[in-house]
Amino acid sequence: MTASLKLISHKLCPYVQRAVIALKEKGVPFERVDIDLANKPDWFLKISPLGKVPVLVVTTDKGEVALFESNVICEYIEETPGVTKLHPADALERAEHRAWMEFGSAILGDLWGLETATDPAAFEGKRQALAAKFARMEAALGPGPYFAGATLSLVDAVFAPVFRYFDLFDELTDHGIFRDVPKVRAWRADLAQRPSVRTAVGADYAQLLRAFLVRHDAHLLKLAA
Repeated sequence: MTASLKLISHKLCPYVQRAVIALKEKGVPFERVDIDLANKPDWFLKISPLGKVPVLVVTTDKGEVALFESNVICEYIEETPGVTKLHPADALERAEHRAWMEFGSAILGDLWGLETATDPAAFEGKRQALAAKFARMEAALGPGPYFAGATLSLVDAVFAPVFRYFDLFDELTDHGIFRDVPKVRAWRADLAQRPSVRTAVGADYAQLLRAFLVRHDAHLLKLAA
């Protein structure tokens, strides 16, 4: 049974990016449909119980199924046919990878706080939280270039969108979050070169992210000024 895939997306969403990276790495064809989360279409609200992206609409000869939650979508993509495997074969290693994927989601929570902080104290709190979490990642990383070595995994698909934020943040201020984590810095650089990572967002990503910071009166922009 052949399924066609439609990924409902938002241009800035890091959770969408992890699904895009997984789809591209698996070589699975899909259609991407970007929506405005500030003005969600009725058809989207009908298929997304939480009103969030991504949603993967899977169409088969038996009808449509809408999958929500990015990690669920990534797990489904991993179980689709294809030579490339993004999870380890060993059950314990798979569980470990899934745990680090959740850790990546926790980092995204701190990142939201960093980019929407409007005062120095809130910003510094999130800056320190992020530095501490990346220090934990530093201890977990092996020789690279990816999380599990030579083979890209779903953990990498989760962290590549995390690192992408800092392409702009690095231009705005010397935040020092990666100062003491050389393995993380190397991991970030290697992921940035991966075609699936580079093409997971549009050419207007940085412009849209800067506009988001402006709308939230972000302290990051005050540091740049």
